[in-house]
Amino acid sequence: MKPLSVKNLAKITAGNLVQGAEEVLIQHGAYRLKQVKKPNTALFTSKRIVNWKSLEPLSPLVLVTDRAYRPHEMPKHVILLQVANAEEAYWKFVHFYRNQFHIPIVAITGTSGKTTTKEMIKHILTADRQVAATTLSSNSRTASLQYLLDIDDDTEAAVFETAVGSPGDVTNAGKYFKPTIGIITNIGAHHLNYCKTLEGYIQAKAEMLNIIHPTGTLIINAEDLNTKKIDLATFRGRVLKVGKHESCDFRASHIHYEQKGMKFILQHGRKSYDIFVPGFGEHQVYNALAAIAAVYDIGVSIPVAAKRLQTFPQLKKQLQLFEGIHHSMLLDDTWSITTTSLEAALHVLNALGDGKKKIAIIGTITDLGSWGYIIHEQAGECIQRIGVDVLITIGEHARIMADHAVKLGFSAPVYTFKNSTLVYPLLQKIVDANTIILIKGDMYSKQVSKLATELKLKPIPPAE
Repeated sequence: MKPLSVKNLAKITAGNLVQGAEEVLIQHGAYRLKQVKKPNTALFTSKRIVNWKSLEPLSPLVLVTDRAYRPHEMPKHVILLQVANAEEAYWKFVHFYRNQFHIPIVAITGTSGKTTTKEMIKHILTADRQVAATTLSSNSRTASLQYLLDIDDDTEAAVFETAVGSPGDVTNAGKYFKPTIGIITNIGAHHLNYCKTLEGYIQAKAEMLNIIHPTGTLIINAEDLNTKKIDLATFRGRVLKVGKHESCDFRASHIHYEQKGMKFILQHGRKSYDIFVPGFGEHQVYNALAAIAAVYDIGVSIPVAAKRLQTFPQLKKQLQLFEGIHHSMLLDDTWSITTTSLEAALHVLNALGDGKKKIAIIGTITDLGSWGYIIHEQAGECIQRIGVDVLITIGEHARIMADHAVKLGFSAPVYTFKNSTLVYPLLQKIVDANTIILIKGDMYSKQVSKLATELKLKPIPPAE
C-alpha cells in the first residue's frame, strides 16, 4: 500500500480527528475487525469495539467510524477519526486510492480458466514489470481491498480474478479495481444456488461490461455459446474476440497436442505466429489466446509473449500428468469441477489416451443449489457424448451423472460409490500400464483429493 497520513485520510473522508496524531502513516486497510493484522491499519466500521486490549499489539490503529464513543471508552493508543457515514468514508478511501494509479489493470471472470489465464498474463508481464495479482484462485469479495492495496508506486500492471458467487460480485470488484481490460473466459453453469437461473448467472458475468473503463478493452471467447447471449451494444470500449473462427481478432488454427502441451498457429492481423503453451487441451489454447490478447493490448509484442509463454509453469491439480499405479498415466484435475471443465478434461483424456484404456473418476459438482440434479444430468450427457472405457463416480450426487449417462445409452462399465474407500481396490484390479486415469473433482472434496494422492507415483517429466 502507498502510505497515507491520517491528516490526508481525514481530508479524503471529510472526517474529524478526535484523538491521535495526524502525521501517523497508514499502511493497511480493513473493514472488518478480523482483517486487522498489523499496526498502522485504518479500520472502517460502524460496529462497536469492546475488547480494546486485544488491539494493543496492533497500535497504532486508526479507527474510522460514525459511532459515538465516550472519552473514557477510547484507549489512548487508538487514533479516532469521526465521520458522518463509515461506509461512505470507506468507499471514498477506496476510490481515492485506486485513482492514484494510472496503470493497466486486467480483471478476469468466467466459469473455467480464470486462474490459468490470470497466471499466464502474470507470467508474461513479470519478466520486465512489477505486477500485482490475485494469489492463485483466492478471489473472494473480501479479498478485493487487500489486492487493491497491494498496488503501490512500483506497480506497473495488475491482474485480478473477479469471481461470481452471486449477482453483484463483479460490479463490487469493479468498484475496487476499475479495470482497463476485462476478460470473460467462458460461461458454463455454476453458482446457481445464488444466481437462481442460468440467465441470472450469465447476467452476473456480463457485469464485466459495466466495470471496464470507457476507453478500455473487453476480451471474449467468440465461440462460447453463453457468452454470445450477452448484449454488447451498450459497451463503450473495444471488443477483442478470441477463438478459431476467421472473424476472431486472435485466431488459433492447426491446433495439436505435443508432449507437455499444445501447439497452434496464432493469426493476428495479417501475420501468423507459432505458439506453444504448456498444459493439455483445446481449452488451454483459449486461455493462451485471451492472455496474449491482454498483454498485447498492454504493449507486449506477440513474439515476446509467445516466447515467455513457453516457460509457463503448469498449475497444480489442473490436468497435471503423473505416473500412476501399475505404471499407468494419471491426470490429476482435482482443483475444481464444473460441466465446462469436465467436458474439457474428458476431451484431454481421450486425446492422450488414444489406444489406451480410459478410466474417468468423477466427483460431485458443488454450488448448484436446486439445480444440482439438472446439472449432474447434463454432466451425464457430456460423459455419454464424449465417452470413456470405464466410469467411476464418487458421491451421491455424482451418481446422477452415471445413471443419466446409462439411460442415454452409455454402455461401458460403470461403478458408483458413496465414498472413495472401495475405489482404490477396484483400480488395483483393472489398471495396467496401458491405462490412463482421469480423476476429476474439486479442492473441497477430501475423498477425491485423498484418492488422487494415493494414485500418484511420480510426475511425468517434460520431454527433452
